[in-house]
Amino acid sequence: MELRRKRAYDNASAEDGFRVLIDRLWPRGVSKERAAIDLWAKGIAPSTALRHEWHAPDADFATNAARYRAELENEDAQALQELVDELRKHPVITLVYAVNDTEHNHAVVLEPILRQMLGE
Repeated sequence: MELRRKRAYDNASAEDGFRVLIDRLWPRGVSKERAAIDLWAKGIAPSTALRHEWHAPDADFATNAARYRAELENEDAQALQELVDELRKHPVITLVYAVNDTEHNHAVVLEPILRQMLGE
């Protein structure tokens, strides 16, 4: 299985395989056709409170990443397991997110968790 990350504002392609939107909110200005999302996994997105902190001007990535991991282990654990069960059915998966920063976002935190759960 191959797991990738891609911004929602980048063009979808056939190589993306199964596209999973991992944001709580739909990406602003992106049509459903253009997004080509196969599954919207709102349940594993950071909570609204954490999302606000993540986008604050003085946001600390390490702190927010730790809080997100805690959410995934606790209140979002069932949603995460359901996502993993679905992802096992697909050879290529692309995690789709909207934020501009490609190195400091929740997809960066989620990807290794999914890889571990999927046995990669």
